[in-house]
Amino acid sequence: MSQPQPALTIEGILELFRQTDLRIDKRFQDTAKQIDKTSEAVEVLGKRVDKTSEIVETVSKTVGALGNRVGDLIEKLLGEGNLVAQFRELGYNVKTHSQNKVFGKRGTAGSGEIDLFLEDGDVAILVEAKTTLKMDHVIDHIQRIEKYRRFVDADGSNGKRFVGAVAGTMIAENVINYAHENGLYVIVQSARAVEIMPQPDGFVVRKW
Repeated sequence: MSQPQPALTIEGILELFRQTDLRIDKRFQDTAKQIDKTSEAVEVLGKRVDKTSEIVETVSKTVGALGNRVGDLIEKLLGEGNLVAQFRELGYNVKTHSQNKVFGKRGTAGSGEIDLFLEDGDVAILVEAKTTLKMDHVIDHIQRIEKYRRFVDADGSNGKRFVGAVAGTMIAENVINYAHENGLYVIVQSARAVEIMPQPDGFVVRKW
């Protein structure tokens, strides 16, 4: 037989209420702590979002500044650098020039943009300008000229020939050598002058 349960007394009932209150208080305390932790996490996340926004803004400004510097470089090439006259000394009768020449349908594999386009009757000089010219830029420019060659041929205007040139304010020697080896003119811009670098012995300009 089961043991008879002791009768509840006033003291017993009060003790039950006291224990229940303690459990409820502990749950409230645990919940409050969890809320505090969540608030701290939200605050940290907010700071990270703010930091990310600052980084995005800084990168955007940097990209814009670089774009302006490239534009300034091209203006310097055409202005005080008198690049047109320098190419004329090399035998190119440059008559017209244009900047940021876009070809092909944007977003397609056959499209592209040429920083500086110098025209000499049957020959055009395609110039790529970078503040710091790297090997990848030279390789990309060669591919860009080949792409433009295909674009012109498809358009039925295949009588013109193309030569390439790369320009920069900072160019490593190995990049200069690589450009010359691939038949490209190299243009260097400094605080003092803009000049087409002397071509090495055996240099043969590449024509597309």
